[in-house]
This record gives sequence, structure tokens and C-alpha cells, in this order.
Amino acid sequence: MQLVFDAEQEELRRSVRRFCDNEMTSETVRALMDTRDAHDPARWKRMAEQLGLQGLVIPEEHGGSGATFVELAVVQEEFGRAIFPGPFLSTLFATCAILDAGDEEAGKDLLPGIADGSTIATVAATEPDGRWDLAATSTTARADGQGFAREFALHGTKAYVPDGALADLLLVVARSDAGLSLFAVDPTAAGVTRTAVNTLDQTRPMATVELDGAAGRLVGTDGGAGASMARTLEKVAVLIALEQVGGAQRALDMAVEYAKQRRQFGRFIGSFQAIKHKAANVMLRVESARAAAYYAAWAVAGGSDEVPAVASLAKAYCSDAYFFAATENIQIHGGIGFTWEHDAHLHLKRAEASKLWLGDPTFHRAKLADAVGV
Repeated sequence: MQLVFDAEQEELRRSVRRFCDNEMTSETVRALMDTRDAHDPARWKRMAEQLGLQGLVIPEEHGGSGATFVELAVVQEEFGRAIFPGPFLSTLFATCAILDAGDEEAGKDLLPGIADGSTIATVAATEPDGRWDLAATSTTARADGQGFAREFALHGTKAYVPDGALADLLLVVARSDAGLSLFAVDPTAAGVTRTAVNTLDQTRPMATVELDGAAGRLVGTDGGAGASMARTLEKVAVLIALEQVGGAQRALDMAVEYAKQRRQFGRFIGSFQAIKHKAANVMLRVESARAAAYYAAWAVAGGSDEVPAVASLAKAYCSDAYFFAATENIQIHGGIGFTWEHDAHLHLKRAEASKLWLGDPTFHRAKLADAVGV
């Protein structure tokens, strides 16, 4: 497996970085954090029209670019560097869930709106216990009517739904008589109540979604979401790992830049051995995390049998690496790094929150052990 980006992928990286540098300065991020949804509709529209990022991996017949997971890896790493706020990752989550369900009719109906930026989507998978083991799903679905597009009535509570208060489309994991299934739900319809919740990372809002007889359209096969959602969760775990790599690299860059500028006792602090060792240790973690995340991304793109193992490996390792980089960045900055005015604490919050989302490192190390038969 050759983990090398080609010329077009590197040009994509440059384009996304320019977009982030122009559109996602730290001042912009902070301003969006003070809003309920951490989202700017005008910027979201420009992202779709200028770069087509929302439809990057959506097939061309559904209005997307038909790119591979490797191109998506490039975008996610750059967005992690910028601490991108807004519903991009949640919409990717939904996109992957629809594609993995293998439902052509649902894809034809749902994917074009995602591709052109007019539909913000998310997945409601977890419940109030916060577990990412979908076998514990207690939300129920009762069939209403007959035929391929029959509707179900959904009952239950979904928690920690990313961008759940903002989304135009909810994909809900629920248990029907046939087993775990996936349903498309209009969040504005009767029987749906959405409540925004306070979170550590204000750049990634969460919500609780209560379903009281809400109508849901089956996506995929009845009882078939266990296998399809397992694939989706693996892909999203890799996407988070790539985002963590971008954030960890930015934290390292910030620490090195500061160490070259801050003088103490008549010397730049970067000349002190203790600071050099800190920076070197962070660099080791960042490069190792990048290797793990890239390998996982190429494994997904190639449809490798290794995906269940390497996805959990990447999520566990990159979570720890980003948190380590973020904390060491603050240590190198000293007191100023702890202030609200400094960007170092933004990375610390994102690192801690992303470490928990989709399962913490302990959860993924256990999945890795299962995947390799330990």
C-alpha cells in the first residue's frame, strides 16, 4: 500500500487550506462558537459552490464528484488543523450511512441535496447511556403500511446527536421486528423534539432527539443496519482520526512557533533542552498518528479486510496523540496558553471531545483486540 498523495490530491489540499485560512480564522471560529449552531449558512454555500466538498464522495449520478476516501482524508486533515466548526463531519456521517446502506432509491432521493449543500444531515445513533455499541439500541420502529418505501413509527430518545438541532435530515438507528434498521426522518415533522445540549467543544454542537411516533422512511433493508452501520462507524472513526492528525500538527506548529519567539533569562525558550524534548516527543506522536490515519484511509479506499482493525487502531492512537499534543502545546506556552484569548485551549477542547466521540481509546483498543483475535 503506497501512502503517497498524487498531484491532484495535493492541489485539493492547497485549495482547502486556502479556504480555511480565508474563511476559518480563529476569530471566525470564536464568533461561531457563540452561536447555537456554530454554523454560517453563507459559508456553507460557498464551500459547496467553490469546492464541492459536501459532495466529494457522492457518486456523480447523484450530483457529487465521485472522489475516493483518500480525497476525503485530505479535507479532514485540513479541517482538523483549522478546528472547522459546522456540520461537515455530521453530514459526512450521514452520507456514508446512506451509501453503505446500498439503497439506490434512497440515495437518489437524499444524496443530491447533500451534494449541493442544500441539505445538512446527521446520524442519530447513540442513546442516553452514550454507548457506541449499537447492539444496545432501544429505540423502536413499528411498521406502518406496506411496500418498499413503507414508513415506520419511531419511539425512543437519541442522545449526543452531532448538529442534531440544525440538521435538515436525521438518519436514525432503531430496532424493528427484523433487527437494527436505519430510517430517514424529517426533524421538523410531528413526533420529533430536538433539544440542543451544552458541550465541551462548542465548535461541534450536540442535541438530544426525542421520537414519539415520528415517521421514518426505511433506508436499506429492514434489519440490515447492523452490518451497514458497522462499516459506516469504521469510516467515520478514520475521518475523526484524520481530523485529529491535522489538529495535532497545528498544536505542534503553534508550540514550535512560540518557542522560537518567547525569550526567558535572555534566551529563546526553544533553546532549552526541556522544551526541545517536549517538542520532539510531540513530533514523534504526530508522525506516528499520521502514519496510522493514512494507512487506515487507504485501507478504506481500497476496501481492505483490515479496515475493522486499522480504523480502531487509528481512532485510539490519534485520540491520544492529539490530546498529548494539545496539552504539551499549553505547557510550552505557559500561563498564556490557559487563557480564553489563546487558541491553544481551542485545540485542547477539540482533542478531549473528539477523543470521546465514536468511542474513547479504551473502547477502540478493545475493538482492535477483537478484530485481530486477541
